[in-house]
Amino acid sequence: MASSQRPTERRASRCTPVMARATLVFDIVGYSLHKGMGAGKFIRSPRTSVGGYEWCIRYYPDGDEGEDHVSVYLELLSKGARARSLFDLRLLNQATGLSTSVTSCLKSPRVFDSVDTIKNKYAWGVHSFKKKSELENSPYLRDDHLIIECDLSVISNVPLVVETVDIQVPPSDLADNLGTWLETGEEADVTFNVRGETFPAHKILLAMRSPVFKAELYGPMGNRTARNINVEDMQPAVFKELLRFIYTDSLPSRDNLDDDMVKHLLVAADRYAMERMKMICEGILCRSLRVETVATTLALADQHQCSRLKEACIEFIITSNRMADVVASQGYAHLKRSCPAVLGDILESVTKSRTV
Repeated sequence: MASSQRPTERRASRCTPVMARATLVFDIVGYSLHKGMGAGKFIRSPRTSVGGYEWCIRYYPDGDEGEDHVSVYLELLSKGARARSLFDLRLLNQATGLSTSVTSCLKSPRVFDSVDTIKNKYAWGVHSFKKKSELENSPYLRDDHLIIECDLSVISNVPLVVETVDIQVPPSDLADNLGTWLETGEEADVTFNVRGETFPAHKILLAMRSPVFKAELYGPMGNRTARNINVEDMQPAVFKELLRFIYTDSLPSRDNLDDDMVKHLLVAADRYAMERMKMICEGILCRSLRVETVATTLALADQHQCSRLKEACIEFIITSNRMADVVASQGYAHLKRSCPAVLGDILESVTKSRTV
């Protein structure tokens, strides 16, 4: 019996809790002036309403149990209330503007209960929030200011039930469609002549993907009416892959690309200001460095301002323990002629590596 085909439309419902979220910020001005209040003495931040309840941050300058640490708690101020909440108590690094979590409850909700005051569950936090000696030598304390944050999520008692329609959407076929237009030349409005081979294309797409093509086809110095354009100093196979990347945002698989083709594609990408394509080529060449070709690749990287590839080549040369083989290669002779300044970069890197 043949299995039945699954329908493309599936109806599902989802029960998800409703949460009100806010960040409480407590700027403690005059940290040093609050010291000495004594263990168990605290100050509160102004009350803030989140999720229908009143909350505050409670700060103990000398700790709630001992004076070596400061203590910090999140407190439910609403009387006769119970609330389930997630929270994250944080300290703000005033040098970077970033906050760091010190203590949190983000996986399992805590129940804040101001009904049963005997159990003292109306506040949650930690008595050893931060050791004072560490705090006073940290970027969390600046100009006698200490800033405590609390990311608070209050969970509603009534979960939200949502019914959804899940429609199976096929993957995007935009690249396939554009690739087909490139192959067929349908609606093409410009033709490129590359060493006897012709390539139909679409001006608007070329201009969208390459600022060089945009200037050539639509700029004040360009020819908007041009139907045929000659491309000099490029192989047809390279121009073909350049167009394919413009239309499909992809290069052939690594198995179908040798290093020489990748280098030609990098030059083409640089010529037409295709930065993403250029970076992809850089990455491929960084992973395929060899003693026999690294000097040639380094010259290419220097000529086309490929800083990441240049650094990778120099690092390969000085750490491969085969520098003599690199110097003896034909590529090194080319490097000396075409990019003599790079030799100084190599020497500088060697000197730094020996002094580390």
